[in-house]
Parts: sequence; structure tokens; C-alpha cells
Amino acid sequence: MIPRALKGVGPGLVAVLLSLAWAAPLLAQAEELRQQTLGRPYWHVFLAYAIALILIMGWVISIARRLRRVENRLQSHSD
Repeated sequence: MIPRALKGVGPGLVAVLLSLAWAAPLLAQAEELRQQTLGRPYWHVFLAYAIALILIMGWVISIARRLRRVENRLQSHSD
């Protein structure tokens, strides 16, 4: 009989083994990619994506806070 704490280990172990099996071919591709050059650096594109992600995360946090405030008001009015 398998203890409850170990019941979810099987699928997790399979996922880890599959990811390790994919790691070797990906590492070989990474070596080929390292030798390629893109011409000029594209750091500004990565910076733009980082700024966009930060803005989106801030927006999501703002919505979550406002929603929590509304839920608290509704809960206090219903009591």
C-alpha cells in the first residue's frame, strides 16, 4: 500500500525523467546556436518585453487588490 504523501510522486517522477531525456538533444542544439551570430545585439527587444511584463503584472496585481476590496465591502454589507 502506497502512503498518501507518495501517491503524486509517480507522475512527477515521469515528468522529471522525460525532461531529462529531452535535455541531451537540446544541449546539442544549444551548442550550435551559440556559434551563430544575430548580427547586431537585440538587447532593446528583451528590455521592451521585460518592461511590458512588469506593466502587465502590475496591472494584474492592481485588479486583484481592487477585487479583494470589493469582496470585503460585499462581505461586510451582508453581515
